[in-house]
Amino acid sequence: MGLFQSFNISASGMTAEQFRADIIAQNLANVNTTRTEDGTPYRRKVVAFQERGVNTFEQYLTQSKRRGGHIGNGVKVAEVGEDTTTDYIMEYDPSHPDADENGYVSYPNVNLVTEMTNLIDASRAYEANVTAFDASKAIAQAGLQVGK
Repeated sequence: MGLFQSFNISASGMTAEQFRADIIAQNLANVNTTRTEDGTPYRRKVVAFQERGVNTFEQYLTQSKRRGGHIGNGVKVAEVGEDTTTDYIMEYDPSHPDADENGYVSYPNVNLVTEMTNLIDASRAYEANVTAFDASKAIAQAGLQVGK
């Protein structure tokens, strides 16, 4: 693995975790959005990561065998999807303008505790990538000092 490849791997991780934190912030900002442009409540967004440079599992296996079991190209955002497994939160409020005929309002499927936990996780992953980047930089600087 080259020196600059380790910088790229750490930088891709920092970029991906920053994007994940942005999506979490979007979820938190829309925790009370009962009507979007299409007329439905906001649906929680989730981020999926994937190794950079690999699109399928077969491609992963091929590249892994070719490189002796090591790939290490970094990470990228594969997709931003909607959480369709969690139901909307139904709350009784007949005075709300978005209440149904029974007086229930559908609130987004955003759980504050889950989102804050995910935000802490993204923050720690970002910090881990910064630490790896700093370690790579220290190794490079030590290598330059050997030549003196």
